[in-house]
Amino acid sequence: MTTEPGPEVELTGGTANQGLVVRVGDTVRRPWRRTTPATHALLRHLEQVGFDGAPRLLGVDDQGREVLTYLPGEAVAPPYPAWALSRPALESVAGLLRGYHDAVESFDGSAHTWQLPVPPRFTTGLVSHNDPNLDNVVFRDGVAVALIDFDLAGPGSRVWDVAAAARLWAPLRPDADIGDLRRGHSLERLRWFVDAYGLTERDRELVADAVQPNHAWCYDNVRHHAEAGHKGFSAFWQGGGADLAVRVQDWFAGHHAEVRRALLQ
Repeated sequence: MTTEPGPEVELTGGTANQGLVVRVGDTVRRPWRRTTPATHALLRHLEQVGFDGAPRLLGVDDQGREVLTYLPGEAVAPPYPAWALSRPALESVAGLLRGYHDAVESFDGSAHTWQLPVPPRFTTGLVSHNDPNLDNVVFRDGVAVALIDFDLAGPGSRVWDVAAAARLWAPLRPDADIGDLRRGHSLERLRWFVDAYGLTERDRELVADAVQPNHAWCYDNVRHHAEAGHKGFSAFWQGGGADLAVRVQDWFAGHHAEVRRALLQ
């Protein structure tokens, strides 16, 4: 595939590929990674089963970059608009994630190379997205319609993805580190999310146990790349990310009982 005529427009947001993801017309160009073949197999499967909430794979351009369809809409980036932090928006993210899991359940990812292993306790083999951050969800008219950035996808579970999404969207952290209208409502929003997703009681118990390991898993990845000299991760880590990681870890240590009650009562 050759590059179509037209300017390259940098797409902002994200850290791992900061400055390297561009839009060309109705396509998105992203750097090739060692796990790109696995991601492509996943995206082909999602297209085959008719899941519309992910980009379509178009191929590789003459610069060796993967080419995906551009999904129109709005990804949420700071400063977060009020509509993106509303209960309907939150619940639509849960519905989108549930739809993705239903679509990917028939995909066998065992033959592929993925980025990071998920702790065995929270691995069922289902290929979870693993990074449903606010800027990795596309909205239209206030409703979540698509997931993007499958770089961290790999064998995990529904529970692991729900823990990741709820941790980020609630968000689960000290109130002092929440600078928007979600402050004071984290546990309530956690319950809204899992209710909208439709988790069983057993899986709710697992989510309560998964949120802290999920936080550690995420920040271990950030720290690893920062220490390796990655520009975006280093800036985040040295600019307060390392301290935030410790504060959130301490929050989880002191609030496990409250998280569990919010999920089960």
